[in-house]
Amino acid sequence: MDKQQIIENVSILLQEIPTSMEIVKDDHKKEKRFRYLAKHMVEKAIEKDALIVSDDGKGIAILFRTNSKDKSFFKDLIQDLKLAINVTGIKKGLKAMKTQGYVKSQRPKEGDYLYCWFWGIISDARGSDDSKTAYNMKNRFYEIAKDLQLPIYAETRIRRISLAYRRYGFELFNEWDHPSGDKMYFLRYFPPPKES
Repeated sequence: MDKQQIIENVSILLQEIPTSMEIVKDDHKKEKRFRYLAKHMVEKAIEKDALIVSDDGKGIAILFRTNSKDKSFFKDLIQDLKLAINVTGIKKGLKAMKTQGYVKSQRPKEGDYLYCWFWGIISDARGSDDSKTAYNMKNRFYEIAKDLQLPIYAETRIRRISLAYRRYGFELFNEWDHPSGDKMYFLRYFPPPKES
């Protein structure tokens, strides 16, 4: 599947996510801002070998291998400034950074882990379709986690999504009253040990 189509699909999916709806500046350039954010995310995922695309191209995930010490600070700061200018606006950017502090504090303080930064399924591939896009992607996540023997961490502010994660074997380890007024659900999955 070509990169432009992946970016387009991520842009569509971002417009359903409360956090991205909050941070993207709501003006006449809104569509363009979502596309910029999607492009940033996809390029970062490709750079870090973290992009997972389903066989039908309708499921896209970004699963980073990372740890608490993984801070390419200046590079991230420049990226954040570009995002602030092109996506959030300064005020919304600062507000988002505040909540990110709490969100990041929920992840492991020691050792490597996998972080599910993004996971979305285009609407016509959701539910009880024959392609089983979400189910097959979940299996890919679990294979990666098992191969690397690393846990997966994720969070969502959509209750329905948190239930789907739990149905797929993730455990809910924290609920937080997000400053926006809704709940944020923190989830993790520990892979079984490799058979020797």
